[in-house]
Amino acid sequence: MISTSDFKRGSTKILWNNEPWLVVEFHHVKPGKGGAFVRTKLKNLITDRLLEETFRSGEKFPEADLESKNMQFLYADDFYHFMDQETFEQVDFDENHIESIKKYLKEGEIYSVLYFEGKPISAEPPMFMVLTVKNTIPGVKGDTAQGGSKPATLESGIVVSVPLFINEGDKIKVDTRQNKYIERII
Repeated sequence: MISTSDFKRGSTKILWNNEPWLVVEFHHVKPGKGGAFVRTKLKNLITDRLLEETFRSGEKFPEADLESKNMQFLYADDFYHFMDQETFEQVDFDENHIESIKKYLKEGEIYSVLYFEGKPISAEPPMFMVLTVKNTIPGVKGDTAQGGSKPATLESGIVVSVPLFINEGDKIKVDTRQNKYIERII
């Protein structure tokens, strides 16, 4: 059982109303009158719905029956196909389950697929990915005195801000949590 005093931002997963929820934010409140309570922002791990809810301080919740497996993205047609790296079983997702990571899908890349009660519910990209710059404006020599950045479209279609020295065809490392340029890969 997980108590409200055990909540941690972005990592605590609870079972509430028979669904798995992630604690995105929480705030402990002790009013002058009455009992303490915890205001939370929860994210449903199946539907990605955000919800604000208030619980009594010390309230307990069962831990969600979640399992994470490393799976390789194979290809996309009407569905998005992933293969388990250990058992070689394939799992298919429809576009609704992949919407948040669609911009980071790359054939052959390993993703973390989350299972709830034996059924796959979502996929997460690796924390960092190496992607090729497909389109960006050329940097002009002499424009780098103050540093600066420019937009670049990557092979997956996502647009990130990169330094002026990055050119088309360069491979760059991207933080998938913040859609942010990290470094150029040589």
